[in-house]
Amino acid sequence: MAKRDYYDVLGLSKSASGSEVKKAYRKLALKHHPDKNPDDASAEDKFKEAAEAYEILSDETKKQQYDRFGHSGMKGASGGGGGHHMNMEDIFSQFGDIFGGGGGGGGFGGFGGGGGGSRRRRMKGSDLRIKVKLTLEEIATGAKKKIKVTKLIQAAGVEHSDCGQCHGAGQVTRVTNTILGAMQTASTCPSCGGTGYSITSKPSGTDSNGMKREDEVVTIDIPAGVEDGIQLVMRGQGNGAPIGGVTGDLLIIVEELDHNAFQRNGKNLHHDLYISFIDAALGSSAEIPLLSSKAKVKIEPGTQSGKLIRLRGKGLPSVDSYGNGDLLVNINVWTPKTLSKEEHKALENLRESTNFKPELDHSERGFFEKVRDLFS
Repeated sequence: MAKRDYYDVLGLSKSASGSEVKKAYRKLALKHHPDKNPDDASAEDKFKEAAEAYEILSDETKKQQYDRFGHSGMKGASGGGGGHHMNMEDIFSQFGDIFGGGGGGGGFGGFGGGGGGSRRRRMKGSDLRIKVKLTLEEIATGAKKKIKVTKLIQAAGVEHSDCGQCHGAGQVTRVTNTILGAMQTASTCPSCGGTGYSITSKPSGTDSNGMKREDEVVTIDIPAGVEDGIQLVMRGQGNGAPIGGVTGDLLIIVEELDHNAFQRNGKNLHHDLYISFIDAALGSSAEIPLLSSKAKVKIEPGTQSGKLIRLRGKGLPSVDSYGNGDLLVNINVWTPKTLSKEEHKALENLRESTNFKPELDHSERGFFEKVRDLFS
């Protein structure tokens, strides 16, 4: 079954602001919350679908990637399946504040709970960013890259206990007497930062939360057709978080390497072909390099410098799977810089020939007009 557009899921347009995204998600999350729909099996699916849409559209980096490439651009996230298969615990741990204040507000408790129970705040590890350099050949077919990443992980042997101030709740409550009566407010525990625990023992060489740095080799599946500067996301491959927290993401920035034969324009490629004056005048054929092979093109007699030849489908694939671009061959007539005496004499004899007098053709199109005409 095809995935629904994230904007359709939340009932928003692409111009929606961050606050509008949050408001739309909260409305759907409250409507389809499993605690509110215990007998509706489809409610949990809708609840997860809304959370998945919110996860992407509330993050500016992921939103830009989605706006540009749709679901295809999200490949590599969540292990490369092209979709974010979030479970209920992920949703509550990452987006629990959507339902109200610090502890399960909005009438709902923690995951799977009844009403009013407090919920510990799970920490989230920071994201990591790396650059991956790709050749046009790799972009044409897609690539699998193994990259060594240094990340924070939870060390073995860390021991913890409930926070002494909030007793594991992750929040503290305060009762204030007002003219309207006693008012109770809840806020994040200042001692544990909302985690609900305190570290009691940790190995040497780790930080205050028992975290350490370690190298890990990550395999990245890069889809065909990516462009320079695109940012791919691998969910859960960033820095870890203490005591069962949510792991951050790995952000992969694509850097496209220059090519010695092609210039890229979207999914189209441009190639400059240089031919001799003789071949231009008499006609010939020329071999054109492709990304994975070669092709032969015909040079018509009387070919002028600046003529464009279009090879359909010989460009790059589109990352959204809408077919390949074209290869545009720009013909340049090469003029020799030095001549022998015999060559000089032969050309002098032709100088005054009518056929060798340039003819101004006002109907001749400029380069960009020629490109436009090829695609019209």
